[in-house]
Amino acid sequence: MNDTRLRTIPTDALPEVVTRYLAAHRDRDTATAVKAFTGDATVTDEDRTHSGSAEIEAWLDSAAREYTFTTTLTGAQQGDTDHYVAAQRLEGDFPGGVADLRYRFTLRDGLIERLIIAP
Repeated sequence: MNDTRLRTIPTDALPEVVTRYLAAHRDRDTATAVKAFTGDATVTDEDRTHSGSAEIEAWLDSAAREYTFTTTLTGAQQGDTDHYVAAQRLEGDFPGGVADLRYRFTLRDGLIERLIIAP
């Protein structure tokens, strides 16, 4: 998705599946977070891609165990009906302690088909 085609939207205008995933990830509720994805979804985080439900579940479990962090939703953007960006600030005990990340979502049939997490 070309970031120049994004428009800013209120954070409460993000699709329900996106807000459900973000809340579940924040709460370290892996079971709920995984249900937000299609069975063939991909997640790219820290330049590693996790494909399918089993790999995404393992990635979520690992993230939940490795560090303690809080998240603050700081902004939202929309490209079209299937492309959204949620900007979040993470603060915790990971290297650097603070990270501003963009969660780029591609949706399909009301679920997350692709998620790319990067600065």
